[in-house]
Amino acid sequence: MRYKILLVSIVIALGFQSCADPSRPNYQYFPNMYEPVGYETYADSDAFANGIEAQVPVEGTVARGWEPYDYPDTNEGYEDAKANLTSPLESTQENLAVGKELYGVYCAVCHGAKGDGQGILMTREKFLGVPSYADREITPGSIYHVLMYGKNAMGSHAGQVNAEERWQIAQHVMELRSKLVN
Repeated sequence: MRYKILLVSIVIALGFQSCADPSRPNYQYFPNMYEPVGYETYADSDAFANGIEAQVPVEGTVARGWEPYDYPDTNEGYEDAKANLTSPLESTQENLAVGKELYGVYCAVCHGAKGDGQGILMTREKFLGVPSYADREITPGSIYHVLMYGKNAMGSHAGQVNAEERWQIAQHVMELRSKLVN
């Protein structure tokens, strides 16, 4: 009798277990983690004629935290920035220290810690022709412009450093240049 009850219990337990769907749990503690509620918003809307893509922002919209930059990505824009663009930041030891730290992260691998164009990538011949700051007529405005858009083989760093950090790097580069020229 005892074995029959045990056998019936095992058969019933296996029956319940076989009805369970392992891809969909019976009880969900946080249903929003299992059911993608937010991802289906574009699919049910008639506002998007081009399929499941977000609409283009209104013309003239500026993203939060983004400051418009009025100099175009051209040689004329570079020359204009070189001649007319000035830093809104004061030249303080704090700004120079932050600029030096950022320069070490983003710039020194190519331009070298001293700004002489002998960074680790240059010495290993990964990039050739990286100029020394002493060989170029540069201003804080031209440095900012190059960080914003890039120039020649150097790409833009606008996605890595914000406007204030670009000015801090420019201050440090000008300090390096003054040490190289003297």
